[in-house]
Amino acid sequence: MDSTTQYAMAYALSTSAGIRALLPLALVSIAAHLGYVHPPSGLQWLGSTPVTAVLIAIAAIEILADKIPIVDHALHFAQIATKPAAAAILVAGTAHPQHREVLVTLMVLGALNALGVHAFTSGVRIGSTATTAGIANPIISTAEDLAATGTTALAFVAPFLAAAAALIMAILIAFVVRRVYRRRKTAR
Repeated sequence: MDSTTQYAMAYALSTSAGIRALLPLALVSIAAHLGYVHPPSGLQWLGSTPVTAVLIAIAAIEILADKIPIVDHALHFAQIATKPAAAAILVAGTAHPQHREVLVTLMVLGALNALGVHAFTSGVRIGSTATTAGIANPIISTAEDLAATGTTALAFVAPFLAAAAALIMAILIAFVVRRVYRRRKTAR
């Protein structure tokens, strides 16, 4: 896999991490465990059986917890730290630049990307809570699960298409947040 393809995959995965912190990490761990993704020597632990099992378990907890009102907001608060960290690990595990400085820069950019996507998705969740008293939050959470899973899976088979989908998804999320914000502002 050439470096441009690796960067496209890393971008798509960091965007997915901004939506769901541990689900993309668990899926990459499974892919590494099965030999489809080849993390560099310092991150080969990502595909080990114990790490894969733990990440699957924690991702399942994350998915379920995000469906519970009030717990979902606490989870989103905690994910201010976990989503950028997951994105940095995903970038480090999939991009293999020649120089360490480039890798560190890519990891920081991936973390910032995940943090930005997280800010937008949190805005959608806050708007949903304000307008539906949280009733729509499990539906939005399920859509987030599907988006993160789909983008991550697509990153494995078509990284450029996944990167394009991630970019479109980020733009759509920003559009929705902006629209909800304007609607709330007008309602006041």
